Amino acid sequence: MSSKEHKPEEPWQGFHGPNLGVAIELYEEFTKDPEAVEEDLRELFEQWGPPPSSTQTEPVQATNAPSANQAAGADMMRKFVGATKLADMIRTKGHLAADVHPIHKDKKNEELIELSRYGLTEADLKQVPVDLICPDAPSHVKDGLDAIKHLKNVYTKTIAFEFGHVHDEEERQWLNKMVESGIYLPNLSKQQKVALLKRLTQVEGFEKFIHRTFVGQKRFSIEGLDIMVPMLDEVVRESVHEGTEHVMIGMAHRGRLNVLAHTLSKPYKMIFSEFLHAPNKDLVPSEGSTGINYGWTGDVKYHLGADRQIKEENTVEATVSLANNPSHLEFVSPIVEGYARAAQEVRTKKGDPEQTVSKAYSILIHGDAAFPGQGIVTETLNLSRLTGYQTGGSLHIIANNNIGFTTETYDSRSTTYASDPAKGFEIPIVHVNADDPEACLAAMHLAFQYRKRFKKDFLIDLIGYRRFGHNEMDEPAVTQPGLYQKIRAHKTVRVLYADQLVASGEIESGYGEELDKEAQEYLQSQYDAVAGNKSNKAKEIVTPDFIVSGLPKVKTSVEFNTLKSINEQLLTWPEQFKPNEKLEKILKRRLQSFEGEGKIDWALAETLAFASILHDGTPIRLSGQDSERGTFAHRHLVLHDRETNETHTPLKEFDDANASFSVHNSPLSEMAVVGFEYGYNVFAPETLVLWEAQFGDFANGAQVMFDQWVSAGRAKWGQKSGLVCLLPHGYEGQGPEHSSGRVERFLVLAAENNWTIANCTSAAQYFHILRRQAAILEKDSVRPLIIMTPKSLLRNQVVASTHAEFTEGEFKPVFEQAGLGEAADKVERIVLCSGKVAIDLADRVKKSDENWDWLHIARVEELYPFPKKQIRELFARYSNLKEIVWVQEEPKNMGAWPFIESRIREITPSEASVSYIGRTHRSSPAEGDPVAHKKEQDRIITESLTRK
Repeated sequence: MSSKEHKPEEPWQGFHGPNLGVAIELYEEFTKDPEAVEEDLRELFEQWGPPPSSTQTEPVQATNAPSANQAAGADMMRKFVGATKLADMIRTKGHLAADVHPIHKDKKNEELIELSRYGLTEADLKQVPVDLICPDAPSHVKDGLDAIKHLKNVYTKTIAFEFGHVHDEEERQWLNKMVESGIYLPNLSKQQKVALLKRLTQVEGFEKFIHRTFVGQKRFSIEGLDIMVPMLDEVVRESVHEGTEHVMIGMAHRGRLNVLAHTLSKPYKMIFSEFLHAPNKDLVPSEGSTGINYGWTGDVKYHLGADRQIKEENTVEATVSLANNPSHLEFVSPIVEGYARAAQEVRTKKGDPEQTVSKAYSILIHGDAAFPGQGIVTETLNLSRLTGYQTGGSLHIIANNNIGFTTETYDSRSTTYASDPAKGFEIPIVHVNADDPEACLAAMHLAFQYRKRFKKDFLIDLIGYRRFGHNEMDEPAVTQPGLYQKIRAHKTVRVLYADQLVASGEIESGYGEELDKEAQEYLQSQYDAVAGNKSNKAKEIVTPDFIVSGLPKVKTSVEFNTLKSINEQLLTWPEQFKPNEKLEKILKRRLQSFEGEGKIDWALAETLAFASILHDGTPIRLSGQDSERGTFAHRHLVLHDRETNETHTPLKEFDDANASFSVHNSPLSEMAVVGFEYGYNVFAPETLVLWEAQFGDFANGAQVMFDQWVSAGRAKWGQKSGLVCLLPHGYEGQGPEHSSGRVERFLVLAAENNWTIANCTSAAQYFHILRRQAAILEKDSVRPLIIMTPKSLLRNQVVASTHAEFTEGEFKPVFEQAGLGEAADKVERIVLCSGKVAIDLADRVKKSDENWDWLHIARVEELYPFPKKQIRELFARYSNLKEIVWVQEEPKNMGAWPFIESRIREITPSEASVSYIGRTHRSSPAEGDPVAHKKEQDRIITESLTRK
């Protein structure tokens, strides 16, 4: 109970005359010494404060001995205290005694809410006012006993609630009122109940037909959680009627084909043709839906997604989407959140994007073993209320089978419920029995209304069972014989609901069986229409021409006056704004970069790239750990007033901006944030979306996203992405964890022009590759961009570039070192390298007086796609070439060498050798001791520049 919900005098409504006087007297004793009154009374006074004074109260006569009135008053107060304790226990622990388990009926803890536990009888409760126990009770509740019975009915039947961990008083009171008043419950008409039965018949019938027709084929059936499809129907209907334009669903395998068939309206014929390996792309999708977006290598049917268009009278046009999802279960969750955030935002004007959370609604369906078991779940939940990632509330549904593959709950989680991790994020939780369809629909209505009111996440723990094994090739009785004996004897929800409607007189006996027969006949007709097309012929895998052909030629240079003007605008701040004094001086120096022989360093090149991209009308979103300032204090996109701590972001405000800009410091997460940014980019393909790792090796915390989505999503599902990943990389003696961006891992995944991998060594190169990426975003040839970015080089003037390199240049996949290779007939060795080691080589050459005619150095700035043509042409210029040397900082089994060796050998002239200089094979990327690092680095540079 909450003091905010009731007037202070309400608990004392049962006290009149002498009894009220006794209460006042006992309170006076309490104020002098709280220990002087019994614990129950002490708690009551602490919670409700003093009893009200009353003109009707008879004067209390002081006496040294307790009067009969005092004893009676104290007894009454104990009853009141006991009643309120019981009511609170029902609210907070009633779920433990609830009938929410269709199979495990022996888990109820009814002793928690027995009257005797609180020293109460039914006669006692009849003396307690209703308002004290349940102020939102319906009108038929007349006394305290009725109120307790009502609360038990509300909190311990087939739907149960956990709201106690929600700290906000307004939210908790609203939730309690919705539940205890019964406002959230559906009042289904006979027609709606019959429609629900028909839907359950379709859901069950689909699974039965596939089970019978495609014996032994995997389908990960929904059976045991059949009601999930009508639940999705309900929330889609309700949200679309409220104006939602995009309903975005993410889920794993269990029930996916059924959701595709019914929620997404994917034609039965198309699904059957996939089981038959029939050519199904020619099938015309049913009206109001679209088919799957295929890649060229494709994916198994229970990983695929789909879209469905909705256009009904009196509703906006809406799309329901199911995201593609591989076997990594929960990892689709942040991707769908990214979709939703992108769908909610308008990015066509400068400043922050304009977000309207009602435009998109994300629904995430989790497995009961995976929800507490996989850390990506809590990473995603943590995004839910962060400024840069919130989507105005998501609906989480745990498809709870009470088993994970063959693992029992006691081996898969350390919590009472699968849903317990959500408590730490104050997300309301509803547990509901999957065998009670109407309760399940009520839970969905409550979830949507909560999101609409509070713009926050909500979780429904849909508790059912799994009728078959993990997949249809498993025999679950091998590992759970007792459980599956119960399940095989248990009626399906369709049968149970049909029986319920027969008992209530809504349908006639046998009607449910007629519906089932009709459903099977229709499914058979759909199957017969495609069965003759069965084919064992393998699909030919052809990479599309626009992928094979590579990137188109685009202009990335910008006129001098435009860049100079943008730079000046970015350094014009509000008159009263006072940034850090030291930083102000550093930033104001940028004005000198456009004067005389001034140069543009890495940080300014990045800022000018962003600004010119915004000027061109392309929106930008950048996120990462400490990305506003930059891990290495070079970026400073968000300025802080040294006196008021107010912020100013010049890229949002400068005059020439024609699109939105947003930059966010991300939570300490790689997996969820990379997934979110990937999802955002997929849904908003016109936006340059960048994720920056704090250090490049942190990307390995998001390896699943790179393996399953970023690198392969196009080939599997035809899902385009232009995501940019900035990975600080370079060996500077900082140890094994802050040296390597693990470029080798990205190169291992490189094929079919699936992404670009670059390691730039000049500010202008970085400027041009960012602008090139922005220019190709909405083209068929778009692909992600992985950049190994510098650390110590950020302030090294060697990487700064002249104006001309920005106003006339373009990105060069191969960047030759100036001053070398000029005497073509004398060059005997070409050193190929990439990244910071090239600057170390250049620095050594510059400081030496040696004659370097025999040497040339070329930096491979674009590692993938490998610039074969440019390097072959480079080799061809030197007729006396004897050796090609690949030089790198990374160990021999890491870095680019394992990927690039065969490609270099393929194009090296026959008379020249190919060799490697760098660290030897290592299990760890770099030395932990800076002295050892310096010695090894010196050896690599010396060997590279020593003539044989």
